Amino acid sequence: MANRITRHIPNTITCMNLFSGCIAAVMAFRHQFDYALLFIILGAVFDFFDGMAARVLDAHSVIGKDIDSLADDISFGLAPAMIVFSLMTEMLADSTGFMTYVPYLAFLIAVFSALRLAKFNNDSRQTTSFIGLPVPANALFWGALVAGLHDWLLDVPCWTLLIVILISCWLLVSELPMFSLKFKNLGWQDNKVRFLFLVVSAALLFLGIPGIALIIIWYIVLSTLIWTNNKLNHKAE
Repeated sequence: MANRITRHIPNTITCMNLFSGCIAAVMAFRHQFDYALLFIILGAVFDFFDGMAARVLDAHSVIGKDIDSLADDISFGLAPAMIVFSLMTEMLADSTGFMTYVPYLAFLIAVFSALRLAKFNNDSRQTTSFIGLPVPANALFWGALVAGLHDWLLDVPCWTLLIVILISCWLLVSELPMFSLKFKNLGWQDNKVRFLFLVVSAALLFLGIPGIALIIIWYIVLSTLIWTNNKLNHKAE
């Protein structure tokens, strides 16, 4: 009886991620961006614990892997896309003609998030690190950016936002190696990059909600610096 119950716990947690993502999308549609970000964060928490629960309870399943990707694309693909779509409809509220369709380009975020998830599921190189920007990080960036800087973004040219959308889509499916925050031990030598990231991130949180977006940018910059340094060292050898 216990095994019948415990084997469903990871999938139940994954479904809570999916549920949170659906609410985040609705909040985004209503222009309640603070709540949209809150439910994206909640979805990220469930996404973290479903994998942990599956390992602890030894309750891995094929359906669990499939529903995890579906939940992630809703919570970290569709929800941030809805946030950006709603923002762009505000930015272009007085536009006519072709420009009224421009906000729909925000859904490229959901499309490339799905591609990123499919790539992750079939890429054996991503067991201890990532290749490309993880979808939760991308979702947190957009959620925090819009929730924290909404009024300022309304005065930004629409094409600037489109460029950032394209960059984020490229980062999702890029071959850029990015470190994970999984600690195998607490030694400085093995985790100095992670410790450096966490220290700077803690300082950025003092900036409030926009600080979350800056943390994601810091993550991308630090990963890029590490990749560049490794590449130069490899050439030197």
